[in-house]
Amino acid sequence: MADYEHDTGPVKILLLAAGLATFDALGATESEYAILRRAMVEEITADRPGMPAGFHPRVKDAMARVPRHLFVPPAKQPFAYENRPLTIGHGQTISQPYIVALMTDLLKPRKEDRVLEVGTGSGYQAAVLAELVRFVYTIEIVRPLAEEARQRLERLGYRNVEVRAGDGYKGWEEQAPFDSIMVTAGADEIPPPLLRQLKPGGRMVIPVGPADDIQYLTLIEKNADGTVARRLIAPVRFVPLTRER
Repeated sequence: MADYEHDTGPVKILLLAAGLATFDALGATESEYAILRRAMVEEITADRPGMPAGFHPRVKDAMARVPRHLFVPPAKQPFAYENRPLTIGHGQTISQPYIVALMTDLLKPRKEDRVLEVGTGSGYQAAVLAELVRFVYTIEIVRPLAEEARQRLERLGYRNVEVRAGDGYKGWEEQAPFDSIMVTAGADEIPPPLLRQLKPGGRMVIPVGPADDIQYLTLIEKNADGTVARRLIAPVRFVPLTRER
């Protein structure tokens, strides 16, 4: 659910080379969408001065498989493979593909991992994670979005994702601990319940900072003794992490 500056030039060049200059996204075939996804991956893995690059091949493959156009409203489908966030209703957005790939790569996902996601949104990030790990638990505080995401993920065949409507700040205690945790909304602080639910040796990626200012995408690594190390990755702007009152 992030906003980040981008340049869509490489995608446009690749689309022209593929003969899709007059591409009609609303009437596209799955093979045409696959071309768009590959073009998107080429763009988001290009070098960016001052930004991490060199994503793991498994992450790139997952990004090339998940049909992002099915996770946005129909009116937004023509823009689904541009490297930018898109609105999905209820004041929420789907993060731009580069940020999705970056946050996924920072978790270093393994096939046997159990991952918690806070902020399901449309379910796109959960689907990308589901391509890479054993199971994804994802929490969304906006109940209509949670139900829509649940139905969408089931319809697309993602059986290793469970969606819960609720307050992600509290985590998912009964399923803890988690090998990794991803938070897709900006928090003023790192939620203590999430730190407790992260396994020793686990990794958490979370945007930290005030809602009305630049936040920093932060990587948390939990040591075997329970202490944590923090590393600032990049400036970002996410929708705020909201809580039940």
